[in-house]
Amino acid sequence: MKEQEPVNDKKRILGRYGLIVTFLLIFAVMIIFSAGKVVFSAEGKKWREVGEKETVIKDRVILPKRGNIFTHDGQLLAASEPLYGIYIDFRAEGMSKDTLMKYVGDLSKALSKKFPDRSAGQYKNVILNGWKLREKEDRQIHNNQSKGIDKRVSLRSRYVRIIRRDISYVDLKEIRTYPFLNQRSNRSGLIAEEKNARKKPFGNLATRTVGSVYKDLAKGGASGLEMKYDSLLRGVDGVKNRQKIQGKWMDVVEIPAQDGYDVVTTLDDDIQDVAERELRNKLIETNAESGTAIIMEVKTGEIRGIVNLDRMKNGGYAEGNPNAFSYMGEPGSTFKTVTVMAALDDGLITPTDSFHVGSGLYQYKGKWVRDHYWRQGRDRGYLTVKEGIEVSSNIVMAKLAVQAYGAQPRKYVDAIDRMGLRKQLTWDVPLSGIEGTSAIRYPDDKRNPWSKTTLPWMSFGYETQIPPIYMLMFYNGIANNGKMIKPFLVKEFTKNGKRVKEFEAEVITPQMCKESTLAEVKDMLLGVVEEGTGKMGKSDLFPIAGKTGTALIASGGGYGGGSYISFCGYFPADDPQYTCFIGIRKPQTMAYGWQTAIVLKNIAEQIYIRNARLSPEECRVDSTLQKMPVVKNGFWENNHVLMRKLNLAVEELPQQAEWVNWSYADDTYRPNPLPRKEGLVPDVTGMGARDAVYLLEKSGLRVNLTGAGKVVAQSFLPGQKIIRGTTISITLQ
Repeated sequence: MKEQEPVNDKKRILGRYGLIVTFLLIFAVMIIFSAGKVVFSAEGKKWREVGEKETVIKDRVILPKRGNIFTHDGQLLAASEPLYGIYIDFRAEGMSKDTLMKYVGDLSKALSKKFPDRSAGQYKNVILNGWKLREKEDRQIHNNQSKGIDKRVSLRSRYVRIIRRDISYVDLKEIRTYPFLNQRSNRSGLIAEEKNARKKPFGNLATRTVGSVYKDLAKGGASGLEMKYDSLLRGVDGVKNRQKIQGKWMDVVEIPAQDGYDVVTTLDDDIQDVAERELRNKLIETNAESGTAIIMEVKTGEIRGIVNLDRMKNGGYAEGNPNAFSYMGEPGSTFKTVTVMAALDDGLITPTDSFHVGSGLYQYKGKWVRDHYWRQGRDRGYLTVKEGIEVSSNIVMAKLAVQAYGAQPRKYVDAIDRMGLRKQLTWDVPLSGIEGTSAIRYPDDKRNPWSKTTLPWMSFGYETQIPPIYMLMFYNGIANNGKMIKPFLVKEFTKNGKRVKEFEAEVITPQMCKESTLAEVKDMLLGVVEEGTGKMGKSDLFPIAGKTGTALIASGGGYGGGSYISFCGYFPADDPQYTCFIGIRKPQTMAYGWQTAIVLKNIAEQIYIRNARLSPEECRVDSTLQKMPVVKNGFWENNHVLMRKLNLAVEELPQQAEWVNWSYADDTYRPNPLPRKEGLVPDVTGMGARDAVYLLEKSGLRVNLTGAGKVVAQSFLPGQKIIRGTTISITLQ
């Protein structure tokens, strides 16, 4: 009997084990059955939807980073800057009512101090209302469950906006240090939704050409290049789900966003700055309504500077309408060069042919043609074609046109066609209607019949409409040895620093006229500046060639709408590098084309000096000069190296310093260390734009600058405590 006990024990153990296994198998089958029911049944579908509603917010858009806009040499004109919408998820797993109530007062005060568009009390109400909303939703959910109602409750407390405006990353870092928000996001509920905004590092420089975007960046470009190339700049939206993972809400990217292409323009920030400053000065001097300046490279067709300034209600001037393309007015005397080129090329005149101008009055079929000196009563007798261009005689042009084309006006317009001025072109900025196109009369046009006086008046720039960009293109063709090319603003598209597409100038007319005609026209345009109406635009540094223009503006069936003065030319005349157009509309003081010639000269000389390549010895300052060069305050090392190469007497720094102020006495430049303290606004007066912006942004400030030259004023006083992320305004002159 004793020998059978081990056997019975073994059977008993196996029986118990079998029973346990059987129960486990039954349990496993039940689990599998239940899982299958959840997966495949209608009830399972319902519960999955409930689960997703509670843990997943689906199909939220990821906005791509909008492409940047650059100058031709890589300076940023417009860039995307991350901004953040600030929300609180009051349903965050770790959020505690007691903790929220403990810190809501201090948090509200901190937010009000940083973002004063709401008081501390208003911020407190927003936060407390968010919590009350959660409690209301919880009650509704509980009531539905107790009544067996399968109805989803909208959880608006999950996404409550706390700060009205979007904030910068610097501001975001700061508010994460505030009471309550300094906790982990699953406890504070803080949600920072990243968005893209547009920033222009050069302020308003070329702002009309670069353009703008809508306040809601998702709508894209609103004007200028931002609008013209919006489909490339904006990129492609992505998709993300906001999902609760281990109690935390996290973004899960389903489809990544594709960032936009970068646009590299032909613009040069230095040339743009010079052109804007000189044009603005002349507009202020003449109290004009608006003005335009365009500078392009002769050989390439690349526009290096383009300025469109309109007078604002406050009396100042700012970038407004795209006048360079859209001003559809009669060009006046700058068109005389077109008339002379046509007649010379057709062999109908020579530069020495003369016409009687008398005292400046000439009547043709009942209409008077007047020269600008007609009130003087001086009899000028005869003027040659060359002299007529130089002194801008309307009578010479009218008589020339009638003599050459009176019997065949169609041949006159055919010659203009041959040059390429009647071709309809599209441009790099968005325009509408007839803007940006030439409207040159044609004898067989039934919609705008050719009158008996059209030809002589058209010869000196009336009865036709040509925007500034066309005149620039024509004069650039002369500078470019007869090859007319289309000016353009966009040089290439890039992605991740790699060129995707490159642009070159479109050839409009390979040869505008014969070489002999071109040489004669060039000689006349040089004479305009050397001896004629453009004499005020003559430079001592290099020759300039071009033509002045003065046109009365049509209004109410007559010409009482003021005047439009202009100058278009190129420099250096003996080896043209740049062509420039200057136009000023409705000046309130003297209205003569020579005023715009001065503007071109000032721009040309500054570009010439900027591009000069001289050795240090050639740049050495002669000790006999009374006026020493002005040195801007700023970075010590750069100034020191340059001044040593120019053999200027410079004292060594009395102590180690990166930034200095300069003084000059006894033929010696003395650097004085610029006192700087962490957390305090630095003194940037006397600095150039680049040094000032760098130093201020390094200190944690955002910068808005106006003007050009060196800093003469700053909105925050030196030594004032810095609030990181706030904007300081600096004025340069």
